[in-house]
Amino acid sequence: MTLLYTEVEEELRASVRDLLADRCGSDAVLRRVESASPYDMDLWKTLSREIGVAGLLVPEEYGGAGASAREVAVVLEELGRAVAPVPFLTSSVLATSALIGTGDELLGRLAAGEVTVALAVSFAASPYRPAGSVTVRDGVLSGQVRAVAGADVADVLLVPAGGGLYAVDTADATVEAVASLDLTRPIATVTLSSAPGREIAGADVRRALVTGAGLLASEQLGVAEWCLGTTLAYIKERHQFARPVGSFQAIKHRMADLWLDVVRARAAARNAADLLAAVPHIATDAAGAAAAEAGELAAAVAKSWCSEVALRVAEEAVQLHGGIGMTWEHPVHLYLKRAKSTEIALGTPGAHRDALAVLADLPAPA
Repeated sequence: MTLLYTEVEEELRASVRDLLADRCGSDAVLRRVESASPYDMDLWKTLSREIGVAGLLVPEEYGGAGASAREVAVVLEELGRAVAPVPFLTSSVLATSALIGTGDELLGRLAAGEVTVALAVSFAASPYRPAGSVTVRDGVLSGQVRAVAGADVADVLLVPAGGGLYAVDTADATVEAVASLDLTRPIATVTLSSAPGREIAGADVRRALVTGAGLLASEQLGVAEWCLGTTLAYIKERHQFARPVGSFQAIKHRMADLWLDVVRARAAARNAADLLAAVPHIATDAAGAAAAEAGELAAAVAKSWCSEVALRVAEEAVQLHGGIGMTWEHPVHLYLKRAKSTEIALGTPGAHRDALAVLADLPAPA
């Protein structure tokens, strides 16, 4: 195992970072979250079709890149650094992970960037609890799902119902945007009233949630790295008593602690991406089951640790920026809100630690 980035991963990072620097600067994101269309779908088309990130997880036989969770993690790091308002996590990670192994025709359309898909579960859903409040009868779905991320820009919804997964055209559902803490990742309530659905055989929603949680840690790493780097640059420039603020011992100690947290977060996130990359699409033997268990354990470690690190570093960034950090004009509040919303998303740190205790056979004290 190596947690270092490969040459291919670094090239992918450079492509994504250059595009985001050109099209997704802080001023552009701030303007967009104040508009009626928080998602930047033009940027998403460029990312998905020209750079090809939409099909990273899709096998080559369906037109995808046949890449692994490691490459996806690199993209998520850069999207986290920019708090980019694009549906990569919801469509190219969560929805695609649910479809891998099914051979469904949606995989090819996802890889080509023709459609955007959302997994219709609450963004706060945990991999360790069954999700679903939708009923199905004769291929017709009824029910409501709250706090679905990416639903408002999705062409197709993947709806868990009756123990299976159904593809529903968004036009056949009612999608109502609701207030979201994270202004760069809107959520919506999805209501299905006798909506026709097409069952997708072999889909694995739980695997998708585990994969999403483990890779979300890389996005949180990107958030933390941006907050740390931006804060470091600021305290070198800000002067008090004719000295840079960063020269004060108390500030040095706080920054050193944050740096150590981020280094540990990088190790946890990279480990999760590496072990999730080794999980076969369909685990049919003992080796595959062992790889899946190792991936789930690493995902729980990464999500529980990186959630708290991203939030802590973002909170410190706001504090150490002083008065400017409290203003709407400075982008640091977007990172704080992204950190807090992703702490709750796909299982809280506590939920993952509880699962980790079981996976590692470490029962809680009586």
